Amino acid sequence: MSFESTDRADRLPEAEGSPASGVDARTQLLDTASAIMRRGDIDDVSLSELSRRSGLNSALVKYYFGNKAGLLRALIDREWSVRVQAMEVLLARDYDPETKLRIHMAQVVENFFRTPYTHRLLLRLIRDSVPAEAQRLADSYLKPMFAAYEALIGQGVAAGVFRPVDPQLFYFTVIGAADRFFTAQLVLRYCSATNVLDEALRDRYRAHLDEFVVAGILVPRG
Repeated sequence: MSFESTDRADRLPEAEGSPASGVDARTQLLDTASAIMRRGDIDDVSLSELSRRSGLNSALVKYYFGNKAGLLRALIDREWSVRVQAMEVLLARDYDPETKLRIHMAQVVENFFRTPYTHRLLLRLIRDSVPAEAQRLADSYLKPMFAAYEALIGQGVAAGVFRPVDPQLFYFTVIGAADRFFTAQLVLRYCSATNVLDEALRDRYRAHLDEFVVAGILVPRG
């Protein structure tokens, strides 16, 4: 029995030129690569499968992105720029720190549910890229998130609701937990009563993570 998801992000795009397509070739290549990696629980994609699934000539990868590495970088730029922007918007909102953290935790779970490969892929690209590109990726996506966690935890400590914890370690606690859960397809397949990573399981995990992680940073009441 195959591991499947009912989420729409897991459905592979239709071939270019089909009436339901409605997207340009560049976007379709990115969407198809994302769907392949999500479905296969991998952080890479073969050009032959990308061509077969998208219905597009693999030569278009070179035309739009230079090579496969360029395609993967473009996918990371698309996904992570949205995450960084969402974090910046959240920090600027007039919410109390605990509410901000709970909203962010829900966003983290949703991001990993839609695209579970993105954190692993970002780290792999940083590791495998030339130093200048590795630094660009870190400066664009990792450092802003570290800074955001530092700011959010600082707000909570100043308000007397958070314990003073290390922001970077807290980041790894949150992201590491979600990363491992949403890339544990084999565990679910062979060790669980269900092998379907659907919205119900996502919601259960979101509540579980929220209960343990948020409760762990709050100053004890009473």
